[in-house]
Amino acid sequence: MLLAGKKILIGITGSIAAYKSILLLRLLVKEGAEVKIVMTAAAKDFVSPLVLSVLSKNKVVLDWQEQNEWNNHVALGRWADLMVMAPLSCNTLAKMATGACDNVLMAVYLSATCPVLASPAMDEDMWHHPAVQENIEKIKTFGNHVIPVNTGALASGLYGEGRMAEPEEIRDYLVEQFFRTQDFAGKKVMISAGPTYEPVDPIRFIGNRSSGKMGFALAKAFFLKGAEVVLVTGPNNLPPLYKGIHIIQVQTAKQMLDACIKQSDAGIIVMSAAVADYTSAAPATQKIKKAGDQLQITLQKTEDVLLYLGQHKKAGQFIAGFALETENEETNAIEKLHKKNLDCVFLNSLNEKGAGFDTDTNKVTIIDHQQKQTLALSSKLDIAFQLVEYIREKVIE
Repeated sequence: MLLAGKKILIGITGSIAAYKSILLLRLLVKEGAEVKIVMTAAAKDFVSPLVLSVLSKNKVVLDWQEQNEWNNHVALGRWADLMVMAPLSCNTLAKMATGACDNVLMAVYLSATCPVLASPAMDEDMWHHPAVQENIEKIKTFGNHVIPVNTGALASGLYGEGRMAEPEEIRDYLVEQFFRTQDFAGKKVMISAGPTYEPVDPIRFIGNRSSGKMGFALAKAFFLKGAEVVLVTGPNNLPPLYKGIHIIQVQTAKQMLDACIKQSDAGIIVMSAAVADYTSAAPATQKIKKAGDQLQITLQKTEDVLLYLGQHKKAGQFIAGFALETENEETNAIEKLHKKNLDCVFLNSLNEKGAGFDTDTNKVTIIDHQQKQTLALSSKLDIAFQLVEYIREKVIE
């Protein structure tokens, strides 16, 4: 879980967007965070404290004192690793900018010793008002972070800027900005992912069943461990990754080769893409019409991307490749290890249920020049973190 053990405080203000705070809370708890909630009186009109208390498994703080018990705003402000104001209303924004302290949420904010992330929510005309923009800039000067608003349908019925960021965006932003580790700080990592599509004509192509999920999981894991990540990916339908990951989209094996060569200054290279071994020798410029019982297409061999990188390996560079096999798995993987001048091979087999193409899980055997280690079937993200840890032990002193 990405946020395991992290202490996150959510401040909820009076805004129709407060319903999103429930979804944000669930996401953070699912990622392993401990979450506490502080609300303004106005926020209770939009979201139930009972719901928030049940989902967070913590008491929701609503006022200075409740049931003859004082809510220690100083202790709460010092408890959190991060405070998230979501949604941040125009009114509470003004209080943050001026230091006004007339409710328990503002008392906790002013007592907070952790970073503060604000996610504004208001109508478009309010959002663009000079006073609001001035307050946004002012709270930034205090060291607060502000996640950009979205454009979309607003409570007024208008369509425009001012919509609160989606819970997934807030989760990804706080992970990226506050909770990355520094294991690979200063290290550039290049990863390849997905299939390649080799054109037959403007409509058809030769491809394979690779989804790119393993490569995307590796990019995410390396990035969360502090690396500068470049992901060269073939066609896929996967959701976007963290904004700090540099993604290069390609279609063909030749395009993937060219992109990987340009990024081959990376100290760590992990090639998980399923690059086509053959491509059409002469793709048709127009759609091939159905005619006759047979169609012959001449294929020519593509240049082996991983072999090229291995042959041009730089001093101190670490290169790993994936081997997806259907027979003689270990023999073929070991041959690839030596032939392509790799530091290790990550072997997975289509004979293993839950491993291989287009699954959310994988089972991998790490083979290097000294040992063999098999990782149990797990989610591709979990496998990715285990592979990243293996590489860290090899390259980080």
